[in-house]
Amino acid sequence: MATRPSRKPKLIATSPEDAAARFAVMDKAISAGGVQIDELESALGMYLLGFHFGWKVLYLIHSKRTIKKYEALLNIKITEVFPEFGPQADRTNAFTIIQTVSNFWKLVSGDEKPSIDLDKRALNE
Repeated sequence: MATRPSRKPKLIATSPEDAAARFAVMDKAISAGGVQIDELESALGMYLLGFHFGWKVLYLIHSKRTIKKYEALLNIKITEVFPEFGPQADRTNAFTIIQTVSNFWKLVSGDEKPSIDLDKRALNE
């Protein structure tokens, strides 16, 4: 079986100011009381990945309810914080699925089905 050539990841250059702002969001969420640690961990993971994959990929791999919960935990709005598609988005099956539909929000709501059957949570390597 032939293997795909290894691809060099697209890295994001993060300024010290942006890194400090991102850490502040995470630190504030961690410092808040009344949060379940497993939900906090998941929200922080989504936050870190959002910069790499973008908000459209996040909306496809998480339910709208989960997105709202994580936004509340982090006190952010993902469509305002993350790019539509991050520099690593094309590595995901979610990105491939998004490209096959005519209306992204219909896909998210389940009104439109993708024409291909892929695991939307998987990475294309």
